[in-house]
Amino acid sequence: MSKELQSRHQMDTKTLLPGATIGILGGGQLGRMMALAGTAMGYRFITLDPTPGAPCGQVTPQIEASYSDEAAARNLALASDVITYEFENVDADVAALLEKESYVPQGSTLLYTTQHRLREKRAMESAGIPVAPYREITDLPSLIKAAEELGLPCVLKTATGGYDGKGQAVIRSSEELEAAYGELAASGRELVLEKFIAFQAEISVIAARSPKGEVKSFPVSENIHVDGILHLSIVPARVEESIQREARKLAEKLAESLNVAGLLAVEMFVTEDGGLYVNEVAPRPHNSGHYTMEACATSQFEQHVRAICNLPLGDTTLLSPVVMVNVLGQHLEEVVKQAGVPDDALDEYGAVPKLHLYGKNESKTGRKMGHINLLCKDVQHALDWIEQTHIWRQG
Repeated sequence: MSKELQSRHQMDTKTLLPGATIGILGGGQLGRMMALAGTAMGYRFITLDPTPGAPCGQVTPQIEASYSDEAAARNLALASDVITYEFENVDADVAALLEKESYVPQGSTLLYTTQHRLREKRAMESAGIPVAPYREITDLPSLIKAAEELGLPCVLKTATGGYDGKGQAVIRSSEELEAAYGELAASGRELVLEKFIAFQAEISVIAARSPKGEVKSFPVSENIHVDGILHLSIVPARVEESIQREARKLAEKLAESLNVAGLLAVEMFVTEDGGLYVNEVAPRPHNSGHYTMEACATSQFEQHVRAICNLPLGDTTLLSPVVMVNVLGQHLEEVVKQAGVPDDALDEYGAVPKLHLYGKNESKTGRKMGHINLLCKDVQHALDWIEQTHIWRQG
């Protein structure tokens, strides 16, 4: 092995003990919760985010600058022993620069791949992971042809950007093709058409992998979306045990194939006959993994810190059934009002609420402002409580 390769190998597998400083590209709620978990372990943090008083910046020092600001990125590198990112729309060129000048165990290649749906799908296919049939769309005629090949309904998506239901359109008839193309093509982004998968459930698995190659996954979460935004994560998922085993196996296989360092969130569809299709992945902590904060022996945020620092990965055992419910802008006022008021109904349903608010400066309808983990004896008890309260009936 050459000296250069040996140096790179040692860099890729080095262990960072508590006391080291972790730099976070992105200062949102995921960075905030990562920093809170890692601070309890003895790590220090610094974040780079353009938003004044970003959620993560409220609990760590913050460099206030654009993600594409190379000088700011270098300042982050100088202050950090290791750099991670908390969302995948960080400038990949900046991540590549940091990879050369600092220690970024997740690397820029994974970021480059997962920032683009077509690259992501091709990488999954190369790993032998089942994905929904898809076509690259370059113009309206190619959309019309692809819709004929895949059949209707189908889903047109932008290849980059887009989250919480944004940047996509479900097409149910040929008459909707032109309007859908016009709406999404106006963004200037590349487009991809996916076959609509009839599913019995949407699930996800958070898998972790360390630079030395240790891999562990968390229990399967069953996810329910409303208006394209995650509403509930239910654990244990209400699908067959064999499906859960296969889902964890797929997530771990994908983490190994992509050479992940840190977390990989893998969202999947469960078809009516019990088959699995991977929908998309995210190389970071994920909303559907928030349940781990109280319900698992190790939270996803602690696990991410352990993975990027090359510590032994933590135990992922589920300690309690749990339902995570997102608190959106339209729910916030009532949630805050009730936070200090004992709820007799919780005793009736056998649910224990754990509230997490993100400290965002502005509350908007549809914006994630926090979440509640409802620890329970049975997930149906927590679901009944959520249904009975009027909080989540707003908007």
